[in-house]
Amino acid sequence: MKTKRTRIIVKFGARYGSTVKHKFGEVASKQKQRQQCPFCKKYSAKRTAKGLWLCASCGKKFTDAAYYLSKRS
Repeated sequence: MKTKRTRIIVKFGARYGSTVKHKFGEVASKQKQRQQCPFCKKYSAKRTAKGLWLCASCGKKFTDAAYYLSKRS
């Protein structure tokens, strides 16, 4: 019986090597999560585009790192 794979790296199949796929999987899964807003400190900031973030709680739109919010902001 075949098991269902739910990770995002499945779309690459046997291409690109396991190390590259593992690193991509970590970044991709982290960028999809809601992150802590630097203004209201709630976990409601979501990535809308590369480097653009929108907080659903306070409604602020701000820029930061491309894939996930940095700790220094």
